[in-house]
Amino acid sequence: MFCVFWRRSGARRGVCTRLPGASKGVCTRQPEVRVRFAPSPTGFLHLGGLRTALYNYLFAKQRRGTFILRLEDTDRDRLVPGAADAIEDMLEWAGIPPDESSRRGGHYGPYVQSERLHLYSQAASSLLHTGQAYYCFCTNQRLELLKREAQRSGHAPRYDNRCRHLIQEQVQQKLASGVPPVVRFRLASGADPFQDLVFGWTRHEVASVEGDPVILKADGFPTYHLASVVDDHHMRISHVLRGSEWLISSAKHLQLFRALAWSPPAYAHLPLMLNPDGSKLSKRHGHTLIQSLREQGMLPESLLDLVTHAGSGFSSNRIGRRLDELIQEFNISKITTHSALLDLDKLNEFNRVHLQRRIEDQHACVELQDELRQRLLHTHGSDISDHTVLEPHYIHRVLQLRKGHICSLRELLDQSYSYLWIRPRVSSQQLKDENVEAADIASAVIQLVGAGGSFSSTERLNRELKLIASRLNTKYSSVMRVLRLALSAQQKGPSVAEMMLSLGEQEVCVRLQKALEL
Repeated sequence: MFCVFWRRSGARRGVCTRLPGASKGVCTRQPEVRVRFAPSPTGFLHLGGLRTALYNYLFAKQRRGTFILRLEDTDRDRLVPGAADAIEDMLEWAGIPPDESSRRGGHYGPYVQSERLHLYSQAASSLLHTGQAYYCFCTNQRLELLKREAQRSGHAPRYDNRCRHLIQEQVQQKLASGVPPVVRFRLASGADPFQDLVFGWTRHEVASVEGDPVILKADGFPTYHLASVVDDHHMRISHVLRGSEWLISSAKHLQLFRALAWSPPAYAHLPLMLNPDGSKLSKRHGHTLIQSLREQGMLPESLLDLVTHAGSGFSSNRIGRRLDELIQEFNISKITTHSALLDLDKLNEFNRVHLQRRIEDQHACVELQDELRQRLLHTHGSDISDHTVLEPHYIHRVLQLRKGHICSLRELLDQSYSYLWIRPRVSSQQLKDENVEAADIASAVIQLVGAGGSFSSTERLNRELKLIASRLNTKYSSVMRVLRLALSAQQKGPSVAEMMLSLGEQEVCVRLQKALEL
């Protein structure tokens, strides 16, 4: 069944479905797709927030719509300096930049709530005028007493709606006396069902379990309930994709839309993202912060792949999906109500797959080479004696040989890979302690390099090294230990053949010769 949403002066018209058999229902419009990601800059972007932003981005791009970043900064006491800019920085780094934001501009700004206070004041005044909101003069002390009493009796704390019963003369008297009021919204009893795009038809009779909510604080700043409704209306938001923790609050928001004679957007509440054991992700902990994961060498496409792999909403579920594939495969009707379990232990595997893909892409590999060069200068700069290791051809060779083995560029900065960038100091005595024929082994390899041709592949190089071991009548494993020690001063790592190919013919000879001379 189709119906037209409440329409009054200035309200936009929309078409929606109604719950079969229901006497009435809440309808939503179907305009141009405009979605918003609306974080609070009380902290930095974490994986849960990234997933919400990503789903909004995918929904918009799939429908040629608009993705908006709106900063909900009305909780002034908890704002974190720099968080607002950092959130947009991380969205841009992740490859899902907003189409409209405070930084990028747009036709429906400002995109920061603290710069839109006049809109919230106007809405609150309208609700006061129609009697659907009222001034509340209850002190913090009284509200705290109500909370303690509820807790003592085993009930959930709720406001008792005392001030909704004040007569006009009492209100005017308190206003004249200078008592700073808040504005509360008068919740209506009962609740119309509404259709959530994920949870289906839903009904929450909030007035039976909650007191009238504050919508405008005494300092003139709105609460989330009023601000989100006002902004969604003025920014022409068509669909709200947000966390399921706001599902119950949607009943309040729909009442606010009705009271203001505005058409609401369609709602889709995303299931929570949890740890594998079912516990909540810590939003403040470093292991889920995008900035921290970036510093660890995680790639943005790996994070996008991981958070979508953990949940639902896609026609397939495999490691290695690119953003364009996520856009193509996203299907909001496939999002389930089950919590999404995020296994961070799998992140290295996701990053290994996507790093290999970047290495194999010519343009992306050049960017990786530049990044690795900068990291090398920062980590090993003063210890690098031969700057050949910083040249593109050398770094490119290392990346090609290590692709599929490393999970991040940071691994190549570890001590186990220091031999690639810094010449080790190994004496001839150390080599003799490993094998008395060490000098003969080193000389034979130097002659092999001089003959040319053996460095075409690891397979050919291994065959040549086995021939050397055979000619010297020594164990192949012993030859490998001598060469590994001379080339890296380490006992383990990649194969000796790969080490030699990474270092290159000239560097292999230099290191073996120096070891013989020391």
